Amino acid sequence: MSNSADSPRTGSTGSTPDPGHDSSSVSSAAPDAVPPLAPPPGRRGGFGGFRPVRLLTVGVFALAGLLFFTSFTTAKGTNIRTDASLLKLSDLIQERSQKNGELDEANGALRDDVESLAEADDGSTQAQDDKLAGLEKSAGTQKVKGRAVTVTLNDAPPNATAKLPGYPEPQPDYLVIHQQDLQAVVNALWQGGAQGIKVMDQRLISTSAVRCVGNTLILQGRVYSPPYKIQAVGDPEKMQQALADSPAIQNYMVYVNVYGLGWKVTEDGTVTLPGYSGTVDLHYAKPVE
Repeated sequence: MSNSADSPRTGSTGSTPDPGHDSSSVSSAAPDAVPPLAPPPGRRGGFGGFRPVRLLTVGVFALAGLLFFTSFTTAKGTNIRTDASLLKLSDLIQERSQKNGELDEANGALRDDVESLAEADDGSTQAQDDKLAGLEKSAGTQKVKGRAVTVTLNDAPPNATAKLPGYPEPQPDYLVIHQQDLQAVVNALWQGGAQGIKVMDQRLISTSAVRCVGNTLILQGRVYSPPYKIQAVGDPEKMQQALADSPAIQNYMVYVNVYGLGWKVTEDGTVTLPGYSGTVDLHYAKPVE
């Protein structure tokens, strides 16, 4: 866009040649006259001798400098365009999860050593030993052997669509395994008379909490990703019937049939579930004094 102050001029008022006159007559009338020079472009008008375009340019550079300074202050020397910090956090979680697994195995080995030493120097009666063994079995700290079933749950494909008419297209929330899904399976297996349950590679006890954060499972200090496997020892027929009778699982099966969530139940024959090897200390909140 042009500005009137920038329009080219060839002279001041009264010095512009008249297009109606012959140019030769002008030159002959004043052969030695020199037409006055036009002022430099952009030096006419207000704004203290600056054009509006120059003021706008200065403003843009000032705003850019402010943005650079704000970005530098926010970043504090780090690269805010990458997700390196998130990757480091993910790596830290995986590292701690692996470390917790190693500590659980070491704790289990030490517990076996303690039990062996206790049996070698035991002043209790056989009745007391039997009672203790029964309590340990109920607590889940001892191995349990028997016929088993395994339930596998998995997320739906990311490009899943509604397979049946009358159902809406899936939201991202429809396509992932949730905490209540895992809890529904565990509760149904207990209801079906399970003698012991293992989620992934860990035995459940009375204080175990099946919790999900995002699309990951956090169980007893360790992190797992789908597919999730839940294995239970007991009567396979009763446990499968309890799974079929659970209202929560019936609701889950709707998403299985419509959106493709993973669901698989298999009989494993005779298996041995490991005993719980983690700490049994209770941790609870305390009032501030």
